[in-house]
Amino acid sequence: MPVDLEYIAAGGNRHPSAADWAPGLLAFGAGNNIALWNPTDRTNRGIFALLNGHTDVVNAVKIYDELEGRSLITAGADKTVRVWRASANTFEQVQCLEEHKGSINSISILPRQNLFVTGGADGTVKVWTFSASQARLAESIQVQPRFIPLTSALVELGDGMVVLAVAGTSTLIHLYCRQASTSTFKLQTTLTGHEGWIRSLDFTNESESNDLILASASQDKYIRLWRFRKSSLARPAGSTTPDTKKSMSNKAHQVGSDSNTYNVTFEALLIGHEDWICTVRWQPRQSAGSAVQLLSASADNSLATWEADEASGVWICRTRLGEISSQKGSTTATGSTGGFWIGLWEPSGIEVVSLGRTGAWRRWQYDSSSDGWLQRIGISGHSQEVRGVAWATDGSYVLSTGADQTTRLFAEWKRGDVCSWHEFSRPQIHGYDLNCIDSLTPRQFLSGADEKLLRVFSKPRAIGTLLSNLSGTTSEVNDLLPEGASIPVLGLSNKAVGEDDDVDGEKTNGDDPTTHVHDHALELDQPPLEDHLARQTLWPEHEKLYGHGYEISAVAASHDGSIVATACKASSIDHAVIRLYECQEWREVKPPLSAHNLTVTSLAFSADDQYLLSVSRDRQWTLFRRDSEKSQTFELMASNPKAHSRMILDCCWAPRAQDGDYIFATAGRDKSVKVWVVKSSTDIECIKTLTASVPVTAIAFDPKLAQGGYKLAYGTEDGALHIVQLSESPMEVVADLPVDNRVLPSGPINAIQWRPKPAAEVAGPALAVASDDTSFRILRIQP
Repeated sequence: MPVDLEYIAAGGNRHPSAADWAPGLLAFGAGNNIALWNPTDRTNRGIFALLNGHTDVVNAVKIYDELEGRSLITAGADKTVRVWRASANTFEQVQCLEEHKGSINSISILPRQNLFVTGGADGTVKVWTFSASQARLAESIQVQPRFIPLTSALVELGDGMVVLAVAGTSTLIHLYCRQASTSTFKLQTTLTGHEGWIRSLDFTNESESNDLILASASQDKYIRLWRFRKSSLARPAGSTTPDTKKSMSNKAHQVGSDSNTYNVTFEALLIGHEDWICTVRWQPRQSAGSAVQLLSASADNSLATWEADEASGVWICRTRLGEISSQKGSTTATGSTGGFWIGLWEPSGIEVVSLGRTGAWRRWQYDSSSDGWLQRIGISGHSQEVRGVAWATDGSYVLSTGADQTTRLFAEWKRGDVCSWHEFSRPQIHGYDLNCIDSLTPRQFLSGADEKLLRVFSKPRAIGTLLSNLSGTTSEVNDLLPEGASIPVLGLSNKAVGEDDDVDGEKTNGDDPTTHVHDHALELDQPPLEDHLARQTLWPEHEKLYGHGYEISAVAASHDGSIVATACKASSIDHAVIRLYECQEWREVKPPLSAHNLTVTSLAFSADDQYLLSVSRDRQWTLFRRDSEKSQTFELMASNPKAHSRMILDCCWAPRAQDGDYIFATAGRDKSVKVWVVKSSTDIECIKTLTASVPVTAIAFDPKLAQGGYKLAYGTEDGALHIVQLSESPMEVVADLPVDNRVLPSGPINAIQWRPKPAAEVAGPALAVASDDTSFRILRIQP
């Protein structure tokens, strides 16, 4: 295909069941999509595909390996279970099951019995048979007393007998059993002891004793272990009534059949976490006779591994990974992880990963030589919709911003013949949703948020050095810039920090890593880990721009970096003004530009900065002309109050040939793209109209003239992207590049921008795409 997917960034969903890891593949929910990632890939490519099909958040993911091949089973808040079949390094949806009447929260599988089980907010657990990538509903269980299932686990007891454990928004664990001779599950007993909702269940087989152990994790901050031991005594005839009375004694519950009975007893209480425990997972057995280990992930920002002591048999915490609770910063603004929602073992048991509140995956690998765990490169991405993108003016990196209240910097990591994209910095961690962004220079950008003002940020010396070392950028590293930045507690402004300053501006007096910014940045030989990104890669704030009365809706910087134009949400002429700021003293250029009567949705300067184009929800575009070449003031030159039949959502300028006409394009909710030519102040005509099947939400001209014309990209509300080649005169579509649906977002495209091509780049042009589906993508157009 002429359009390749070069990079995807997408944060994981905060649900304990939303990920699974099998050999060569970690699949996880990312918004409405399923992200595919191979953590052990030596090229560190990151996510290599996003599967779209779900219409709401994905809550549960399981990888199902069978003789016929690999399948994915996914479920979510759209009340559907979907089956995906492996096909050519990706997956194709082959089945959509709609039997649930509520959001689905859990999936458990038992491949040996061709079974999987789903639990939903409709208070039912549904049992499915599965073969050759086709699922069929076998049974629906109404849980009693009624609660919402949040987790389940399946295990085979022998003789074809299967036990199903179910728990959720109650303090009970329900054990169901299905005999080999029957096709239905019967509730046999209920385990009591937890004092909060139960989030996770997992079975393992203890090889030495041949017993089964069930681990349960709860919001009461405790893990309970339950031992299933085969009984030498037959189960009393007719004993099927569950024991729901809470007892302080370690009473043996029984499951199984008359001839194959198992006693279930409380084995151990694991104490050590300080907050909700979201997942527990038993380690895949590395070798015969090795001790079983349990991995737990908690909202206290830690992963813990547990193991029974050989001498005493007491279960103890062997390893704790994650963040130290005494580290500074406990709010969104100061970059706290906000807890771990998922913890998974690598299939061979030598690596673990965790997913935190920021949507990022952290990864640790066991090092036998040091008998310790070493943190490795993970992946990161926005956890809410991405609303804006902006390439650095020299194309050395790209910025994205969105509703998860962060701005992220992505760049290439070059080492020899291998090149991969990574998040190198998180310049802004904010307390308001971020709506728009633009670059002023390679060392400065500004962003607009719901807080009614704009903030200007300058690249710190540490990040400049890091990008220079790992990306090969040639941008100047200014020694006069601060080393880094931090956010004071309860603050929103990134404060500059010097080499010897802590977050409060005082001299450091110890080796606390949270007070040092410069220690890590100059010495890293790989992209920053999530620990660094969340705390130590902020950009210092240079200036605030005030004036607007409502949430910022659009921002644009002139190409020479001397002027900034901004607009805010508005429902009247008084607020639908465009404010200009000069970038030397950062003062507003008055009076503001008035022409619209509703929210200005997009702003764009012409390549020579002589014109400022604005479009609005009032369906008109407006053109302002600079008074003189160096002037900071603009005056209204022309407008078209009936440019589109519905609101205009985006605009852009075409590259201009020497002494050629000025050409711009507008895109609207009327499902059209219109191209306009500026002949004179009184002669601006539409020379081409492109129609789409849905509203057009984003548009961008390649800033370089294509051979014989222009390259125009536009994105639509359904996530489609169109790239067309336009001839110069007359303007006609001479080529329409096909874009594979598999590389496209599943939600509306909010912003697109072409990369200013670096001099050293020999590949085709790159296009950054921001979408409502929480993904940020870089597409490469083949030359």
